[in-house]
Amino acid sequence: MDWVKGLFFGNDAFWGGGVAHSVLILALVIATGIILGKIKIAGISLGVTWILFVGIIVSHFGMRLDEHLLHFMKEFGLILFVYSIGLQVGPGFFASFKKGGLTLNLLATAIVALGVLTACILHWTTGVPITTMVGILSGAVTNTPGLGAAQQAYSDMTGLDDPSISLGYAVAYPLGVLGIIGTIIVIRYIFRIKLDQESRAGDASTQDRSRMVEWASAVVKNPALAGKNIDRVIKLLGKTFVVSRVCHADGRIEIASLDTVLKEGDKVLVVATADTMESVVTFLGERIEMSHEQWDKLDSQLVSRRIMITKSRLNGKPIRELKLRSNFGVNVTRVNRAGVDLVAHAGLELQMGDRLTVVGSESAIADVAKMLGNSMRRLREPNLIPIFIGIFLGVFLGSVPFVFPGIPQPVKLGLAGGPLIVSILISKFGPHFRLVTYTTMSANLMLREVGIALFLASVGLGAGEGFVDTVVYGGGYRWIAYGVIITIVPILLVGLFARKICRMNYFTIMGLIAGSTTDPPALAYSNGVAGNDMPSVSYATVYPLTMFLRVLTAQMLVLLIA
Repeated sequence: MDWVKGLFFGNDAFWGGGVAHSVLILALVIATGIILGKIKIAGISLGVTWILFVGIIVSHFGMRLDEHLLHFMKEFGLILFVYSIGLQVGPGFFASFKKGGLTLNLLATAIVALGVLTACILHWTTGVPITTMVGILSGAVTNTPGLGAAQQAYSDMTGLDDPSISLGYAVAYPLGVLGIIGTIIVIRYIFRIKLDQESRAGDASTQDRSRMVEWASAVVKNPALAGKNIDRVIKLLGKTFVVSRVCHADGRIEIASLDTVLKEGDKVLVVATADTMESVVTFLGERIEMSHEQWDKLDSQLVSRRIMITKSRLNGKPIRELKLRSNFGVNVTRVNRAGVDLVAHAGLELQMGDRLTVVGSESAIADVAKMLGNSMRRLREPNLIPIFIGIFLGVFLGSVPFVFPGIPQPVKLGLAGGPLIVSILISKFGPHFRLVTYTTMSANLMLREVGIALFLASVGLGAGEGFVDTVVYGGGYRWIAYGVIITIVPILLVGLFARKICRMNYFTIMGLIAGSTTDPPALAYSNGVAGNDMPSVSYATVYPLTMFLRVLTAQMLVLLIA
């Protein structure tokens, strides 16, 4: 039975016990942690963070891996995790600063800043090392990339690993999850919020009308537009909209193009964003009650279909370059990208995976489908080149030293910050350079989950040896209280401000708190209470910036104070 013991506890004859031992322990820790993560108590689960605790337990009882292997697996897992997050949030990162999103992001930034300030005050008053306090901070706000960034920054600065960072994270995390949800509940009872009233009040006010695409029928009554083509009309109004079809006074139906000439009495089918539709209709003439079905009955030869772009050569091309109207006699009215409808104006740059709503004859639409690809099988094939090019550039950027006056050590973005920034930039601007950045949601999720699983398992296996002694005899139990303070104080203060001063909807505040702490369990709880997507909208609005700030501030605390 010695081989069984060697398989689980290693063998000195091999580095770290050998490949079989290393893979077996990692698989055991990850599988057990995921299984435990499915357990919910009062509807709350710690999710994949159980992997960290299983790793600590396994390591405590002697099942350990080679420290160099653990370091590699931890950093590689972190890179995969943050890079996939950047690919996911990148397209909406810059848009999140517009209009109402600016207020939400300012409030989220305040939560991050107050958390950092609270951690610094606790460090100065209690004497707890800043490295440990950064770990507690990351656990208190349930932010794993911040933990990885702090560990990597400390390792770059000293050449050593500090296990107290991961210990502080592990101690503070459980009550961090509960504290975030508990604070959300406290805010509700402080203001005596009634959920049904909140739902009715927020239905209209929280919708981002600048991104909602709708259609309307109108009749041209503006005499100034008579004899002008649609391109001229669009330039005169200065708004982005699409005229899909035109019904002339003689009953003739025409698929509209920029060269289509309008006359008084023409009926038009207009596609525009909700916040511009009224001005477009008023400029043209007046709205008329005419449904899509009525338009289809006027000319049964015309149909509307959604076609998916799956040919990489079309990635980054504007709609005008496709010349669909002149070549096929069809019109594109809207583009659905990642679940969001966009107005299909001529300059809109297309991306792999976009779904185009095309109006035309059946035969013409079939020809357009062949041109655009429209093949789900093609989208299922992963595009590995941009992923590994991005990782290469991210690691390179993260390794570049930046020298700032007053900071003794050069500052690096590290293996967390570098790949995160590059992935955000690639996912946003890659199509401009014909770089296909599309990955299916399932592929992105797989990459992210594998990365976080490897990272948490490695952190737990590396921290388990001294965990019990630290908590019981090293004052680690006090870290729990510090974590609770860091969790509650910032989000309670900002939550009260958002409700009292900004008059913000409670459901929006729930998403703001969950997003500013990057806490999926809190989002799940918020969605369950709200019964609508308002928490998800505010969560998605603040999540990209918050994730970036959590990673950056964790590193800066270590570099500036440690």
